[in-house]
Amino acid sequence: QVQLVESGGGLVQAGGSLRLSCAASVRTFSTYAMDWFRQAPGKEREFVAAISASGSGTLYSNSVKGRFTISRDNAKNTVYLQMNSLKPEDTAVYYCAAESLPLVQTIPKYWGQGTQVTVSS
Repeated sequence: QVQLVESGGGLVQAGGSLRLSCAASVRTFSTYAMDWFRQAPGKEREFVAAISASGSGTLYSNSVKGRFTISRDNAKNTVYLQMNSLKPEDTAVYYCAAESLPLVQTIPKYWGQGTQVTVSS
């Protein structure tokens, strides 16, 4: 079982920034593409961003492109999501997920438990 633990969520005013972290407890972390998804109450889970195993390729949803940045540190088995210019509509539980291949497919295989991000207006 792949274990993923998110952290860094919290309450922030519109226009502010947060940095989320996701720590993976697997020795093969560097072979997985990694994703961030989010889910607001009563809504479908939404893709946010993804990064290839090497970190050389990234993908963003149009709603966050230009505001969010995904990155990873394979030596620390950690993936990050830097969120800038936050909007109230960014409020959601943010989930880290691991794919099964090095190439980004936005098809998660393993999920973390999520971390709450709340953006006030």
